[in-house]
Amino acid sequence: MKTETTQPSQPSQPSQGLLSQLWQRMAKGSFWLNKLKKWLWIFIRSVLICGISFIILYPIMIKIIIAIKDPVDMYDATVVWIPKHFTLDNFVLVIKALNFPKVLLNTVMLSGTVMVLQTFCCVLAGYGFSRMKFRGSGLLFGCVIFTILVPPQTIMIPTYLQYKSLNMIDTYWPFIISSILGIGLKTGLFVYIFRQFFRGMPNEIEEAALVDGTGTFGTFWKIVLPNAIPSVVTVMLFSFVWQWNDSFYTGMILNEAKVMSSMLSTAGAQILFFLTPPGQDVQPDPLYLSMIQNTAILMAILPLIIMYLFVQRHFVESMERSGLVG
Repeated sequence: MKTETTQPSQPSQPSQGLLSQLWQRMAKGSFWLNKLKKWLWIFIRSVLICGISFIILYPIMIKIIIAIKDPVDMYDATVVWIPKHFTLDNFVLVIKALNFPKVLLNTVMLSGTVMVLQTFCCVLAGYGFSRMKFRGSGLLFGCVIFTILVPPQTIMIPTYLQYKSLNMIDTYWPFIISSILGIGLKTGLFVYIFRQFFRGMPNEIEEAALVDGTGTFGTFWKIVLPNAIPSVVTVMLFSFVWQWNDSFYTGMILNEAKVMSSMLSTAGAQILFFLTPPGQDVQPDPLYLSMIQNTAILMAILPLIIMYLFVQRHFVESMERSGLVG
């Protein structure tokens, strides 16, 4: 009886060719050079991201740590990052000393009103500059762009005298009127954003609507504006945040600490007045006063941080679709 011997299987010729090609490629210096460049770029990019993130987040982290510290921990040299005594008394003191709920409500109402009016005005202006050509339109748009470059300090005195003659100082009317008339904060930039977005939209959609009998305003409200949601969201967020953080115009128009930015500018004096017993000349500890001021700053930016956590995905998508990225 014959016994069949099984011969070991030899590797196929194509697989040997692939292995040899891979070995030859790895043997070349260019292969390792490309690998080195790739890992070096990953390392540099990671270092830059970590560094920028640290620069942005470090002040916020410091203020959070200071805000939740007990005054005892401020004098303890062993306490650096994590406090030994956790407390929320600093937040309670800021709420009482600065009348924080009323200031927060005033700021939200003012920023929201300016945001809506300014977006409405700028979207109309941007659409007009992108679609309606008339004599002098280029020069007029150049004037709009020029308003971005003009420092607000150059028109501070005329603006103040104008609103003072109308008896509007220490009221919210200057912010509302400037938003309606298109002369508000960063209006030139918002008009530019809308104009560039509308220029990128195809005209065929509007032409088809006009053929169907839809007028100019009907085409804008029913066709153009729904497609401009990315730029609208971007401008609304910019307008809200910039009005929230504005200290120049609010300090010039408002005499009292009615909104968040003016509250922060006078926070030190208000907290000092609140902590000083009436009829006594006893000054509070400067270190403790600094801790309360840091808590007030944290409470002023906390609503914006919370808002961004909820709208960050929509904001990033709007930035990409509106053409501002890159």
